[in-house]
Amino acid sequence: MDKEVKLILENGDEFNGISFGAEHSTSGEVVFNTGMVGYPESLTDPSYKGQILVLTYPLIGNYGVPSKETKNSLLSNFESDKIQAQAIVISDYSFEYSHWNAKKSLAEWLKEENIPAIYGIDTRKLTKTLREKGAMLGKIVFDDEDIELFDPNIVDIVKEVTIKEPMVYNEKNNSKKIVVIDCGIKNNIIRNLIKRNLTVIRVPHDYDFLQQFFDGLIISNGPGDPKMCQQTVYNVGRALKHEIPTFGWICC
Repeated sequence: MDKEVKLILENGDEFNGISFGAEHSTSGEVVFNTGMVGYPESLTDPSYKGQILVLTYPLIGNYGVPSKETKNSLLSNFESDKIQAQAIVISDYSFEYSHWNAKKSLAEWLKEENIPAIYGIDTRKLTKTLREKGAMLGKIVFDDEDIELFDPNIVDIVKEVTIKEPMVYNEKNNSKKIVVIDCGIKNNIIRNLIKRNLTVIRVPHDYDFLQQFFDGLIISNGPGDPKMCQQTVYNVGRALKHEIPTFGWICC
């Protein structure tokens, strides 16, 4: 039986839909993504941690979810090792999927990882609201399981997605060494650095990376308000005083 569920925005707007994921209430910052394909990558992007993701493309789920293959210690078809978004909101869900690399349906994956999902929402109206009024807090509510609004921008949410210990990829004696501060980095950023024959030293967001030699520094993108990453800001400030080549990676 279809389970009806509500999306309620902080301004009081309500949208009624039907569940196709885990059935529990959740809250976060409601944002939208205009990509036509790539929902496995978007859902596993750490930048969406703490956010309810609205996909504007009307039909989602038609090619299922791919296998978990790895290369260079990274999942090839995903941007991290799990779904990071709080929930997903779409217009129309495809219950039938077809793709040579698909191993399961989107609904099966969402339920496995305990992620709520809604279809049957007027995503055009919802996106227009978010576009005109800006990203806002919201909550997905099942039955009478009401919850408080959660704002990911007032906590250090980066600590929930950053790596716990340093990792080295593509270690070679003759290659340039790049330190990447993991504030919620996507796997594809590391893949692109490896393709350029660079040794990648991936470190936690609060790690003191100046204790080792490297040729350049990259600060990854990630979720939440960067002002909450005080140790990261302090460490980057120290690096700038040493005139180390420093880059801020927006997306890839």
